[in-house]
Amino acid sequence: MSTENRHLIRLAHNNSVYPLSPLIVIAALLALAPYFWAGFCPSRFTGWVRGLPLAARILLPSILCVPYVLVSVDRGAFSPRWLALYAGLPVAMAACLSLAGSRRSKGHWLEFLILAILGLSVDLRWFERAWPAHLAIFNKVLLLDAGIYAFVAVRQLEGVGFDLRIRLRDVLVGLREFIFFFPIALGLGLALGFLHVHPLGAGMGATALKFAGAWIFTFFFIAVPEELFFRGWVQNLLESPMGRGRALMVTAILFGLSHFNKRAVFFNWRYVLLAAIAGIFYGRAWRSNRRVAASSITHATVDSVWSVWLR
Repeated sequence: MSTENRHLIRLAHNNSVYPLSPLIVIAALLALAPYFWAGFCPSRFTGWVRGLPLAARILLPSILCVPYVLVSVDRGAFSPRWLALYAGLPVAMAACLSLAGSRRSKGHWLEFLILAILGLSVDLRWFERAWPAHLAIFNKVLLLDAGIYAFVAVRQLEGVGFDLRIRLRDVLVGLREFIFFFPIALGLGLALGFLHVHPLGAGMGATALKFAGAWIFTFFFIAVPEELFFRGWVQNLLESPMGRGRALMVTAILFGLSHFNKRAVFFNWRYVLLAAIAGIFYGRAWRSNRRVAASSITHATVDSVWSVWLR
C-alpha cells in the first residue's frame, strides 16, 4: 500500500492528521467524480464525451487542474508550473489517443508512451512534490481520471471492462482466483519472511468490520485503479502483438516490478516476487470475462487479508 493511501486511511480515523477545509472536500469530490461517473455509468460517460465537438473533446480534460488549484491555494502552495502540468498533460493525452483512435487495431506507439508516462510518474512519484504534505493522493486520482478520459472516452479502447457495477460472475471469478493464489502466497510469503501471521485479537465482529472497511477502501482506491491500468490497459494492449499467454506473464512481471520501492529503501525483491505471482492470478481473473471488477475483487481480497491478518 502506498504512502498516500496510508495517509488517507489515517485521515478517515483521525482528522487531526491534517485539518480538512471546504476547499479540500470540494477538490476531493471533483477529483473522484470522473472516476465514479465512468465506472458506474460507462455508456453515458463515453456517449456524452463522444457527442462533443472534437476541439471541446480534446480540451475538456484541462479542467482536471481545478482540484490542484483548490488544494494548493488552500495550503498556500500554488505553482503555475504545476498548474500547467495538470491542465496540459490530460489534454496532450486526449489529443494523442484521438490520433491513435483513428486506427482500429490496438498497440499504437502513442498508447504505450502514455502508459509509460502514467505508470512511471505514479510509481516514481514524479509529480508528488506539487502537493502539500499528506495530500499527494490527489496526484494519483487525477492521473487516473486523465487515463480514463483518454483511453475509455476518447480512444474507446475495446475489451477494457471498466464497469464498477459488480456482477455475480465477477464475484465468483474473483474469489476463485483468490482461492487459487492464497495457498501459494501464504506458503511462499511465510518462507521468505514477508508474511507474519497475527492472532485475531479483537472479537469476531470487530475483526469482520475491520476487514470489510479495508476491503471496500482497497477495492475502490487501490485495486480498481491498478487493475484498470495493468489489466484493462497494459495486458489488453499487449495481447495483440504478444498473444494472451505472453501478455499475461509480461504484465504480471511489470506489476511485480511496480512494487520494487514499497516498504523498502531500495529494491524489495520479496514484494516484487509475490506481487508478480499475484499478477498472474489477477490477470487470469480479468481475462476470464475481460472485467476489471473481477480482478479487482481478487486484488482487494488479497490485500485485505494481508492487511488484517498477515502483515
